[in-house]
Amino acid sequence: MSSFFIAGPLIVFLIFVAPLWLFLHYRSKRKTSNGLSADDYQRLEQLSKTAESMQSRVETLEKILDSESPNWRRRYE
Repeated sequence: MSSFFIAGPLIVFLIFVAPLWLFLHYRSKRKTSNGLSADDYQRLEQLSKTAESMQSRVETLEKILDSESPNWRRRYE
């Protein structure tokens, strides 16, 4: 009787849950392994350009601060 309480759910798990779980797992792996779509690649390029622009602005601001207040870095480190 007690082995039925263990074997019953185990059989249900092995017949129904495990195959579905494996199918969904490998389907998601296949989707992620395809790489970037054209839309994703375009968005990545746009973000890269934005980051480069922001880096240029930060460098310009640091140059201005260095010329106007040479000790500003000490206060923010």
